[in-house]
Amino acid sequence: MVQLRKQLLDAEMIDLSIGIEPDSPSEPWKPEIEYRTHKQVAHRLAEKMHEIGIEEVSASDFPNGVGLAEETITAIIHTGTHMDAPWHYGPESEGEPSKTIDEIPAEWCRGNAVVLDFTWKEPRTEISADEIDQQLEEIDHDLSPGEIVLIETGADELWGTEEYLTEFPGMGAEATKHLVNQGIKVIGIDAYGFDKPFVEMGERFAETGDPDELWPAHLAGREAEYCQIEKMANLDQLPRRTDIPIVAFPIKVEDASAGWTRPVAFVEE
Repeated sequence: MVQLRKQLLDAEMIDLSIGIEPDSPSEPWKPEIEYRTHKQVAHRLAEKMHEIGIEEVSASDFPNGVGLAEETITAIIHTGTHMDAPWHYGPESEGEPSKTIDEIPAEWCRGNAVVLDFTWKEPRTEISADEIDQQLEEIDHDLSPGEIVLIETGADELWGTEEYLTEFPGMGAEATKHLVNQGIKVIGIDAYGFDKPFVEMGERFAETGDPDELWPAHLAGREAEYCQIEKMANLDQLPRRTDIPIVAFPIKVEDASAGWTRPVAFVEE
């Protein structure tokens, strides 16, 4: 245990997330952030004291009238790097009530990551189960239950542009179920979404009328229970493809479909 602690303390940490940024062209539902200055919050804190019956406190009682900074964020919880819970995909998963994000076992959110390279895959195309197996064969790895699979597309390089929303490949339903059936509970991707881009799904549906074209990888979660992390980043900074310790705990939001997450990989020097 002492050796393990030392390894973690000595390890390099690689941040695999992006942040919440107001007015980003890469967010279709743009978050709003209201910033309050230290002096503004001094007044707010004094007013809160008055509400609970303590009239003696005023903003001027803080040194130089400087209180505490704070912000209010108005955003969908699928903004920035986040983990989707099975509840996001539908009311039931594998015949049972779907787990919300506050019900996700913490054990699912830590483990060794396996990175599969799909930077070669054409944008707007769908990753197949066979292609998953091909990538596993290339890195000579057999999946084990509890591992966390990360799909590297390279799309995070487009963050901050409108192309981030359209120029990436997505997972297919069979590829998703193929991973989950091997004991994988968390799958991450460094793109805007887990499925193909909205525009591609919409155009395919318009051409075929086939409802299976709409969010197939997400809806696979109704048959195979799993969580997905969307909008990851920096997978290209990881020094190897397997056995990468990672933690990716989502915030707990009661009865919610997702939670903001900051995945971090630990790599020994």
